Amino acid sequence: MYKTFFIIVIFMMYLSVIFAMVFVFILSAVGTAVLSIIFNFLGKQGFLGNLYPNVRGGIPRGIGLVPFIILSFYLLPKFNNLVLIIGVFAFIDDILGRRKFAPLGIEWGQLSRGIGIVLVMIVGIMEGLGVSAILIALMVQPMNISDMQPGSTCIVTIIMSVLTIGIMLLINSQPVGELLAIYTPLLILVVCLGYCPLDFSGKIMLGEVGNHTFGVALGIAFYIVGGFWWLLLLFIITTALIAFVRRNTLKVFFRQRLGLINPTFGDYFMDVLTGGGLGDFVRKYVLKENQYPVTSPLLISLGFRRLLYNPYARRHPDYHNDDVKPRIMLRR
Repeated sequence: MYKTFFIIVIFMMYLSVIFAMVFVFILSAVGTAVLSIIFNFLGKQGFLGNLYPNVRGGIPRGIGLVPFIILSFYLLPKFNNLVLIIGVFAFIDDILGRRKFAPLGIEWGQLSRGIGIVLVMIVGIMEGLGVSAILIALMVQPMNISDMQPGSTCIVTIIMSVLTIGIMLLINSQPVGELLAIYTPLLILVVCLGYCPLDFSGKIMLGEVGNHTFGVALGIAFYIVGGFWWLLLLFIITTALIAFVRRNTLKVFFRQRLGLINPTFGDYFMDVLTGGGLGDFVRKYVLKENQYPVTSPLLISLGFRRLLYNPYARRHPDYHNDDVKPRIMLRR
């Protein structure tokens, strides 16, 4: 009798999760379509500013508000706070864009993003996640770099969600509260599947609010797999996956912007890990005007040329083709 009752309870639990995911998928798909229509209308009237960049005739940016709102409500308590924090500051980044914050020589958007990352670390530590909170917050960096072409962030999110679910089932990850461990990556996957069709077609953009939300949410899912070491491993795999997905565009970027004409996969990996505006901001204050040459074959293969590339330094002949003059690139 007790065995039958237990089976019924488990069945009802799985059934409720399935119904919830169907609802979430519909909510994500419909919400994305509706917000896209609203942003397109307002953007064409000139009301949205940075949220409607002049790309391919005008594309609404910041439609990642939909995944952000859904995940903020449906993620597990204490974890959803982290998504809520990063999403709010990321959306401020989307709104402010490239307006300069003169005292630090960076953009207001970058400052907002940095504050959000630090707050996620602090709140995560206060919630008992320890050093894992730092890695969860830093998931923003690779996911931000992934969002440079239509559908790339969605591809990464889908693959890593499926991989996380598979690992959880394989190692029998412990439930969180009354919910199965796979609830979190499954939720991320379903939200992304509902959102992604218009993104793949290049008709909408996630914006920082979207890619930051997926980044922190994936970091949470990685942590739930089995703590810090699983989080670290899946963080590295995510970074490598993004480097692989973006290898062709990164190769062009390296040649045109950095003058690095023979990049290795390590350079791609290091760009995903440390590139972008915040990475260059750190280089500005750490490296100052120095450019350190990298000649060791091992360090070259590991991507140290990209790690130590300083856009504020004088050009170094080992880095650049004479026909290619690098330009400072603070934000991509």
